Amino acid sequence: MTSLHPDDELLLAHAAGSLDSGAAVVVGAHLEHCARCRGQVTAFERLGGAMLEAADAADLAPAALARTLARIDAPPPPARRARPAPARPPLPAGAAWPRSLRGCEVSRWYWIGPGMRWSRVRLPHDPAANVFLLRIGAGKCLPAHTHTGRELTQVLYGTFDDGRALFAPGDFDEADGSVHHQPVVQPGGECICLASVLGKVRFEGAVARVFGALIGM
Repeated sequence: MTSLHPDDELLLAHAAGSLDSGAAVVVGAHLEHCARCRGQVTAFERLGGAMLEAADAADLAPAALARTLARIDAPPPPARRARPAPARPPLPAGAAWPRSLRGCEVSRWYWIGPGMRWSRVRLPHDPAANVFLLRIGAGKCLPAHTHTGRELTQVLYGTFDDGRALFAPGDFDEADGSVHHQPVVQPGGECICLASVLGKVRFEGAVARVFGALIGM
């Protein structure tokens, strides 16, 4: 059962469409399996709609109607040949790809250490977004670190504990410069997380910093 959720500020920004692309993908992955947060987003969307209805009317730009009608009457662009969906790296039995990654390119799993792999996620509408997957084996841990910006994480499979809480499938985490932690995967199986980073992750130690540079964190 999901027990750790995005805060209302993130959910409001998601409802308003103002989240950056990477954050929207991670929050979207959480919403797929969290009725509580979906209900909150729906409430924010209804509030936004009510505010728009109550707002004063605004004049259209000159010729706005003519331009709109011209676009409606314009012939459709030539159909593009559908590209086959790129192959994705395998997941363990019981794990599934979030629908929020539909249309995204997901690289193969890259080795970064014993029992530790990562995969780059490329968003077609924002290739510069820093989104990736981490796949860490049971008993393994990420290096201790903090952040210069915001890191959002959605647990897709397995569990980890970073000293603040135990994160299980469906749980969501937001970390920033006020958080210094070291996620440790719990015994019993590996853990797979989807993450988006704004800014940089500050790892302790030279080896850990090389680890971060490999991922682009």
